Amino acid sequence: MVKIEMYYSDWCGFCHRARNLLESKGVAWTGYDVNSEAGRRQEMMARGGGNTVPQIFLDDAPVGGSDEIAALDREGRLDGMLGIESTESESNVPG
Repeated sequence: MVKIEMYYSDWCGFCHRARNLLESKGVAWTGYDVNSEAGRRQEMMARGGGNTVPQIFLDDAPVGGSDEIAALDREGRLDGMLGIESTESESNVPG
């Protein structure tokens, strides 16, 4: 099982977009609010995730933010990175 973590802020629209995408995949993830949890922003930056939210980590590796996971999803790569079966139907693949 892949460990999914996201640093976020409640007021951030990009954070809500990333959260919605993860929830649509049905995966469990751990969130850290950088505004209400002391030291979380510094922790996020020290882990190599940049200084803007959201910052998403898969098995401790920084993946980026909302735009990056949306791009991975469009490319069909996100499901594999999350350790889930692809949501696309394989019956539509020409053969």
